[in-house]
Amino acid sequence: MSASTLDQQIDAAFQPVADFLVNIIFYSVPVMEGQDVKLILLWLVSAALFFTVYLGLVNIRYFWHAICLIFTSDDGGEGDENKKTDTTPREDGQISRFQALATSLSGTVGLGNIAGVAVAVSVGGPGATLWMMLMGLFGMSTKFVEVALGVKYRHHDDPEKPAVISGGPMYYLNDAFKKYNLPVIGSIVAGLFAICCIGGAVGGGNMFQANQAYLQVMNVTGGEDSFFYQKGWLFGLILAGIVALVILGGIKSIARVASALVPAMGALYIVAGLIVIGIFYQNIPGAIVAIFDSAFSLQAGIGGLLGGILLGVQRAAFSNEAGLGSAAIVHSNAQTDSHISQGMVGMLGPFIDTIVICSVTALVIVITGAYENGEGIQGVDLTSQAFASGISWFPYILALTVLLFAFSTIITWSYYGQKALTYLCGEKHSLIFIYKIFFCLFVVIGASTDLKNIIAFTDAMILSMAIPNILGLYLLAPEIRRDLKDYIEKIRK
Repeated sequence: MSASTLDQQIDAAFQPVADFLVNIIFYSVPVMEGQDVKLILLWLVSAALFFTVYLGLVNIRYFWHAICLIFTSDDGGEGDENKKTDTTPREDGQISRFQALATSLSGTVGLGNIAGVAVAVSVGGPGATLWMMLMGLFGMSTKFVEVALGVKYRHHDDPEKPAVISGGPMYYLNDAFKKYNLPVIGSIVAGLFAICCIGGAVGGGNMFQANQAYLQVMNVTGGEDSFFYQKGWLFGLILAGIVALVILGGIKSIARVASALVPAMGALYIVAGLIVIGIFYQNIPGAIVAIFDSAFSLQAGIGGLLGGILLGVQRAAFSNEAGLGSAAIVHSNAQTDSHISQGMVGMLGPFIDTIVICSVTALVIVITGAYENGEGIQGVDLTSQAFASGISWFPYILALTVLLFAFSTIITWSYYGQKALTYLCGEKHSLIFIYKIFFCLFVVIGASTDLKNIIAFTDAMILSMAIPNILGLYLLAPEIRRDLKDYIEKIRK
């Protein structure tokens, strides 16, 4: 039996399970003829809008304050007697605010910023760019709440090592339902979140990333003539070895790599985009007009307008992970005494991911006119063509960018899966080590196989994290608003 035949049999056997979960999580309701809306998208969007209004535009009013917090260890709002200097050791947390933000970004910035945006623009028109940016703006409020709760309800598993922390939705979900005297329900929804997080980490956060990185490297090195052609296992082994070097060192090692990698790869991609935009500077006014015309145009009817809105909103919601709760897991390790201040740092994630990086992709595609001249090309190939129209050798930069994005996503999601597993089974060093070995094994599997149904299943698991997570956010919203009010009053003194 050949390996490819075995892959196909495994994938085929998994198809009924994948179809079942995908049909539930991505269930759509018709809003008008030819346009359906995914309920999970409505769940994410409604939360983003609610928290933006409920918290008094926290995403806009305290945006600059959030930026300032990245560059100081002063928690603000905690009273002078509790403020600490950069040289004062903290009892809580293992990583800095910036490292927490960079690590959470490394989990969200990925192929979706390159390929997903291209699909949104090519199918939904230039106007999808505007709706994508708006959803990124509103998603900042959801991210603020989940990160703040992650820090507030983090647990110290080892009394002798107070800096070692476990946190995330599984903890504040459990505690939220306990507040309402529903501990059994709390255990169920927290456990459901943890299980979905593990599945998502192995699939969408690992195998899919490894697979796409392999394809990009193979294509840019000659396709069928490439050394790596039909050697996905070899590429996977190399990538798995590098991943192992990072994740075996724990959250400190992951954070150090992410804090160096994310700014570098983000800057590389943004600079390349700005160069292309500069080359086609004469098209900028026309592109801006096209974006706004398309965003509000009724030329294709109400259905066409709604379709563009949905594509832009969906791309943003699925890209920055606001509402999924994943970022709260890593932000819980931040060295801070104020959950509100860390929530403000965390809300910068959707801004950087969607409003900056995703928008660069969209603007390049619109300004170069690639979305009109693509002749059916979509995804990463359309983005590559758009950049190549200004920089002929950009496909090589894009391949490197995809590789870096994939690697950073893998190492961050390895930690998400680890913390979800230890929530279910306890902080056992042997269990954590075995998990990391198996996680690296799935890097090889992802690079060397094409298990589409398993990836679809795990993608659905990632999105399903939003169901219990946002429910917990709603339950704890009143106390976060009170905490925010207290914090603001203190920093104004």
